Amino acid sequence: MDRPKRKQNRLTGFDYSSAGKYFITICTHNREHSLSRIIVGDGFPVPQLTSIGKVADKYINCINDKYPSVFVDNYVIMPNHIHMLLAIAGNNPDNIKTGSVVGWFKYSVTKECNSDFVEKVSIFQRSYHDHIIRNEQGYKMIYDYISNNPSVWYIDCYFSEQ
Repeated sequence: MDRPKRKQNRLTGFDYSSAGKYFITICTHNREHSLSRIIVGDGFPVPQLTSIGKVADKYINCINDKYPSVFVDNYVIMPNHIHMLLAIAGNNPDNIKTGSVVGWFKYSVTKECNSDFVEKVSIFQRSYHDHIIRNEQGYKMIYDYISNNPSVWYIDCYFSEQ
């Protein structure tokens, strides 16, 4: 029986270890609201992290320790997804690719969150979305999008009621 082919998520022929900036979106399994709740704090909507969201935050802040040539310029942990702006420096001697960073991040969060449970649960959906940032204008637009994401949660394409 022939299975349908999955759509290729990455740009064919592009070197994802090359110096540059990348917009990454990682969604939760079944788009469950397991990472945060959006609350109004000081007049502005902000994510209030769940226990899983706190683990995700911890590992986002460890990315540069694990991969010295990779930096997180900006990020937000929403109820059912995470946006990250990753920068790979020109000195990337180990040729670390964005996929390796995302894979390590998802594995680490899932492993720590499942350490207390007998039955293991999936935290994230398979794969992730990425966008190669090609210029300063695109960088600024995405940086602002990430920063403002909690304010537009109810009109965001990832929004769902739960």
